[in-house]
Amino acid sequence: MVVDLITGFLGAGKTTFIRTYAKYFMNKGNRICILENDYGAVNVDVMFLQDLIGDQCELEMVIGGDGYEAHRRRFKTKLISMAMMGYDRGLIEPSGVFDTDEFFDVLREEPLDRWYVPGNVISIVSARQEMPLSAEARYLLASQIANAGCVVLSRTQTVSEQEIRDTVGLMNEVMKEFHCSRIFGDDVIVKNWELFDECDFEKISTCGYRIEDHIKYQVEQDNGYRSLFYFYVKMGGQEIRETAEKIFSDTAFGNVHRIKGFVETQTGRFIQINAVPGRIVIEERDRGQNALIVIGENLNRELIDKCFVKKAKYHGVL
Repeated sequence: MVVDLITGFLGAGKTTFIRTYAKYFMNKGNRICILENDYGAVNVDVMFLQDLIGDQCELEMVIGGDGYEAHRRRFKTKLISMAMMGYDRGLIEPSGVFDTDEFFDVLREEPLDRWYVPGNVISIVSARQEMPLSAEARYLLASQIANAGCVVLSRTQTVSEQEIRDTVGLMNEVMKEFHCSRIFGDDVIVKNWELFDECDFEKISTCGYRIEDHIKYQVEQDNGYRSLFYFYVKMGGQEIRETAEKIFSDTAFGNVHRIKGFVETQTGRFIQINAVPGRIVIEERDRGQNALIVIGENLNRELIDKCFVKKAKYHGVL
């Protein structure tokens, strides 16, 4: 089975891209499986993709929360079970804190090396970089784009041409920083995803991957990244928006990269929030997982808890 990796940093737009990419294969009559592969113990992205499930699409999930090695074993086990189901294509969406080398390393292991063929490595990069990246974030960006067959910029319709040039410049900057010879230019896909046509998807779905040398670090779960989770939160749409704006705007909360999940309103409906600095998307839903996650570096748990704990039944740290 051919399997593609859709990678990218926290909040880049991987899940949104997978929705359109999966529909492309489904329209061609393919039977696919989407594997949500997350280091954390809670994965709310699964809820964002629920409507794709049917005869042509299955959704699987690997969660972590108890260490890198345990997570990797579950990842391999899930791939073994997927191989038995006879899918035409596999799409893997990893955590935003993910080193692409893990994808190739696992597929080289027995018995997966007999069942799987790496197809494409597609890296999603936000067209606008809202904040200076930490040293570790710069490494993660470098590791996720170095081997990509193509880089697809997200939300290009919301930024200027100069911001796009700055983002491509940053990509080349981190390549040089981590001693990779790759240089990005015309090979970066810059287009509003809503305008993608058959030719665009054909180009992306045949982009393949590259093997590029660069400085390698081990991405461990005890690095500066943390996820705080809150279950059964009750808040209104305006309240959750104002809370997210406050958290993003004040560095006292830490370097917050993303807030995502669902909260329940007093009427029993759900508010879905998908937010990164400078962009907060809130939509009302009939159903949801009722789990909210705050992801970032050097998070001030005490301050963030004050925003949500009184409105949640359960909370913790991943």
